[in-house]
Amino acid sequence: MSTISRPEVEHLARLTRIDMTDEELDRVAGQLGAVLDAVQQVASAVSGDVPATSHPVPLTNVTRPDVVRPGLSAEDALAAAPEAEDGRFRVPQILEEDA
Repeated sequence: MSTISRPEVEHLARLTRIDMTDEELDRVAGQLGAVLDAVQQVASAVSGDVPATSHPVPLTNVTRPDVVRPGLSAEDALAAAPEAEDGRFRVPQILEEDA
């Protein structure tokens, strides 16, 4: 079993600015040891003849042909707008402008 010492956990807690009680430090040391064991077990299962993969199933993009279709005219789009001005949407000013 991999072990991580209580002083190492205390050091990590200090680096991450996590205030831990003595009981929490002891408990987390055991939990981190279990995590290290799991990582070590996975690392030992990897063999050199198996290529690394990012996904167990090959992924392919599903795309459709890019077909030009008619859309809204400017007049139709502006007809649904609460306010329009000079052929554009009118929106409230959000930034001050230097005049």
